[in-house]
Amino acid sequence: MDSDQLRGLLESVRSGAIDVDSALDRVRHLPFEDLGYAKLDHHRSLRHGLTEVIFGQGKTPEQVEAIAERLLAKSQNLLITRTDSAVAERLRPSFPELEYFPLSRAARVWRDRTARGKGKLAVVCAGTSDIPVAEEAQVTAEIMGNDVEAIHDIGVAGIHRLIAHSERLIAARVVVVVAGMEGALPSAVGGIVSVPVIAVPTSVGYGASFNGLAALLGMLNSCASNVTVVNIDNGFGGGYVASLINRL
Repeated sequence: MDSDQLRGLLESVRSGAIDVDSALDRVRHLPFEDLGYAKLDHHRSLRHGLTEVIFGQGKTPEQVEAIAERLLAKSQNLLITRTDSAVAERLRPSFPELEYFPLSRAARVWRDRTARGKGKLAVVCAGTSDIPVAEEAQVTAEIMGNDVEAIHDIGVAGIHRLIAHSERLIAARVVVVVAGMEGALPSAVGGIVSVPVIAVPTSVGYGASFNGLAALLGMLNSCASNVTVVNIDNGFGGGYVASLINRL
């Protein structure tokens, strides 16, 4: 239940369209519903603007299905990260509108497409190998109500590619920059734009990249003052924080 839904419920009680007991039944699982193996935070969309997200990795298909069904019983949208196509196919008979993104291994049910961001949000990545993480950021930002422009393969090894897209980057209110190897792209983008840059290091790279640690440290040491950093391969975190900023 988000703020709009709660406001509508209270208005219905005030007008007499819904009685108090019925309204109480609809909110009785706030702040959470206990399934034993999971405690579902139905209150989260009211606090943060997005229904609790299912992290699919490590959960059984049966657990993901049960959690998804309970969340969608009370919310319009749902995002599942780090899941697989078998889980998506298991859910699709119950939720035929479900979309699955094999590169990022994300799945979503996107019923409420209300625009909540105040401007365009850009998600860019350094190389083609970074697209799976960038896609996770894009899918997350879109389901949170943002107009997202994706720009791929503009890493610093061909700096002219970045410069060619400078006008599109400048037009964005927030930019998510995904990069592996030495993680230099966020600093370069940060020097072009005057808006927040959310840097997402990826585990893409050769041995000395230490599975993304080199990119993470490079981004943390950025001399571009508008750059902040989330964890390695955390496209979801990048898209989520960018979406919150875009609502301010």
